[in-house]
Amino acid sequence: MSRRSVMFSPGDQLKLMRKAPQTGADTVVFDLEDAVAPSRKDEARAAVRDVLSDPAFDPDAEVCVRVNPGDAAAADFDAILDADLRLDAVMVPKVSGLDDVVRVEERVTQAGFDLPLLTLVESAAGVLNAASIATASATDALVFGAEDLAADVGAVRTDEGTEVLYAREHVVLAASAADVDAVDTVYTDFSDPSGLREETEFALTLGYDGKMAIHPSQVDVINDAFTPETERVAWAKKVLAARDEAEAEGRGVFRVDDEMIDVPLIAQAERVRERAEAAGVW
Repeated sequence: MSRRSVMFSPGDQLKLMRKAPQTGADTVVFDLEDAVAPSRKDEARAAVRDVLSDPAFDPDAEVCVRVNPGDAAAADFDAILDADLRLDAVMVPKVSGLDDVVRVEERVTQAGFDLPLLTLVESAAGVLNAASIATASATDALVFGAEDLAADVGAVRTDEGTEVLYAREHVVLAASAADVDAVDTVYTDFSDPSGLREETEFALTLGYDGKMAIHPSQVDVINDAFTPETERVAWAKKVLAARDEAEAEGRGVFRVDDEMIDVPLIAQAERVRERAEAAGVW
């Protein structure tokens, strides 16, 4: 599956949650953490449960819930770990090390579920431990949180983002090494589509598989940025067709037009195919 766009919807906003899949996001995240005031946590849990238990709620998108960190997640899990609810994944915030993931995995397993975890790496400890976090059996994606990271280390956020660039690149490397998805940080100015497009394209060049969204208007911009251009799709089709022919003939290196193709370029073509299939343009 593809996670080009991962969009948050406040857990205490029933109408917004019901509309979230209509945005076209690959993953919708009902948020019980930052988007909900402490005094409204119980109300949010009830609202999320109401949506997830509705038989009419059966979107094509991946449905995820972001729980609260640490011990505060106990009440969240009591509300959402129910066989009658539509739940595809859990997002775990403020993951600082492997133990954080293991504890959540054990809680989910003990309840009789096998759910992939989207682990939010958003602190100095989380970034430094990203490689071990990614290797946890339940981790299906590393999600980079630049805003919380900047607050944690005392950095000043800039338009250029150089203050979080090392961490941003480190998360991609850790995710790639463990063969899990890497999802990029939010772009906080949802009234600036051109800025979002530029930042999303940069995330793509770094190797990210998707990007978080905090507003429905951001979803199309993100999805479009992660959708390969027509020429790139045509190239990938040629490469993969030639790969199949070369394998049948026992050749590992082959030529497509004026380009010599080997394993790294085949991997690029496969990534193009995956993104193109998610966008329905393959």
